[in-house]
Amino acid sequence: MKIEKTNLKDCLIVEPDIFEDERGYFYEGFNSEKFRKSTGIDFLVKQINQSRSSKGVLRGLHFQTKEKSQAKLVTCLEGELLDVAVDLRSDSMTFGQYCIVRLSAHNKKQLYIPRGMAHGFLVLSEHAKLMYLVDELYSKEHDSGIIYNDPEINISWGVSEDEIILSEKDQNLPSFKQTKLDF
Repeated sequence: MKIEKTNLKDCLIVEPDIFEDERGYFYEGFNSEKFRKSTGIDFLVKQINQSRSSKGVLRGLHFQTKEKSQAKLVTCLEGELLDVAVDLRSDSMTFGQYCIVRLSAHNKKQLYIPRGMAHGFLVLSEHAKLMYLVDELYSKEHDSGIIYNDPEINISWGVSEDEIILSEKDQNLPSFKQTKLDF
């Protein structure tokens, strides 16, 4: 397993060791002991989520507040996408900054997003299937988000606005300034 730092504190790109031959490939998607030894982070999975989306679908920027804040390990199982994390930790040196990582079924990279960050992704291929491991259960009461095109965060999604497909919920998320950040 190879660990690469991003520009955000504790947000990491994880590249698993892949064993390929003429039959296909094998890789260990997650091993808590190896992850802890490589990163110093004790990531205990409580829930596994999966989504499948079409090209142009943008989901996010989502996060949970208070004691239900979630750390995530995100993997693209099918297709390709831009995965985005935004640092919402007010005491962080990278508060309000974001990172973008291209995840695909081909590169098999994963993105570890610590608690206190918002998460979103944009599908680049015809379809993409995303799986993410989280260390806290989903709580509708603690569910929150920030609009994807917030001018203060200013994420460069790499596509025009008319190519983006949003849910009604994501269309109506508040701005960064309007969002109550409670971690």
